[in-house]
Amino acid sequence: MLTGPVVILTALNLEYQAVRQRLASLQVHRHARGTRFETGNVQGTSCHVALGLTSKGNSSAAVIAERAIQEFSPAAVLFVGVAGALWDATRLGDVVMASHVYAYHGGTSEDDGLKARPRVWETPHGISQLASHLARLDDWADSTSGCEHAPQVRFGALAAGEIVQNSRISAEAKWIRQHYNDALAIEMEAAGVAQAGHLNGAPVAVIRGISDRADGTKNSIDDRCWQPQAAANAAAFAIRLAVELAREQEETSVLRDHRGPSADRLDERVSNSAHNSTVGIMAGAVTGSSVHMNAAPQESGPLDLLTALNGFRASLTRHRAEGGLDEDTYREAVADLESALRSAGEHASDASKRAAMTLRRMRGLVVECPELMAELAPLITAAGDRA
Repeated sequence: MLTGPVVILTALNLEYQAVRQRLASLQVHRHARGTRFETGNVQGTSCHVALGLTSKGNSSAAVIAERAIQEFSPAAVLFVGVAGALWDATRLGDVVMASHVYAYHGGTSEDDGLKARPRVWETPHGISQLASHLARLDDWADSTSGCEHAPQVRFGALAAGEIVQNSRISAEAKWIRQHYNDALAIEMEAAGVAQAGHLNGAPVAVIRGISDRADGTKNSIDDRCWQPQAAANAAAFAIRLAVELAREQEETSVLRDHRGPSADRLDERVSNSAHNSTVGIMAGAVTGSSVHMNAAPQESGPLDLLTALNGFRASLTRHRAEGGLDEDTYREAVADLESALRSAGEHASDASKRAAMTLRRMRGLVVECPELMAELAPLITAAGDRA
């Protein structure tokens, strides 16, 4: 399970800025190969976001999405920006949340014409359900949007290709509308991001504001007016979705932390032992294949969180020296640790909660180091117990 921040990617700087202005406490995060991300929190929330710019095209988007997933182990990847509507029913300024993405340039050329052979990626069911719920709540749009009508969220297919579509009468425009007549909008990057998510096991959602109609008016004054508003609307809905995704992830983490690692191990052992049988066990403890009835709980003293956090710093340093952590991961982990230490040392009512959330984020950085993960788990539990 991926447990890092929500990654938001955009293709254009205009789209990037629309998301960026909704974030606070921004810090630059440099990938080893030079790609720059910015990390921060959604203003007024604890939702942690990593923001990146892919540039135009599916290939570039796929590469940057792959790097973002490997770098952050995100809870989800949201691809956000503008697109052209394929049908008049979709209004300028509305937001399209992709139910699935077509890579429409797949095909075969035969004597009787070009036959479509697309690849298709569906939006994960949980994210789609959450987005539908938020659309029904209808509390995501900026009150100062300046639109003549309140923007709506529309759910449907999105077509992603390799060229800019700006005609209603060209042969390709007619072919797209004939073979992908369920697609609400068209753009140039979503297929690359969806493929990267598919290969890496990361959930991907594509959110596009409608800035034009892909009908020959793309470079008009009307389009230049609508593009910033469409980008802002897409960013507003994406941020609302990111906050809810982070909240659900936090609730899941809290449940797991309260449940405790011993319960997870018990479930695993019972599952592995049961195979095709149905087994019910009421026991105090299970060790290997032995069941101990009414085992007394082990008592342990309260954990000194500040001391333990400082001890974890030494573990991070040792793993970096041994090659278990690269320099960038080590630096990010230390930054999170410093933040957790500051929160743990405060007396504010939400200080321990903030420390626990920071430590949970750190799990995404050290997920490939089982020793560090095992050492981090009781720290998260201790911080949560103090909240």
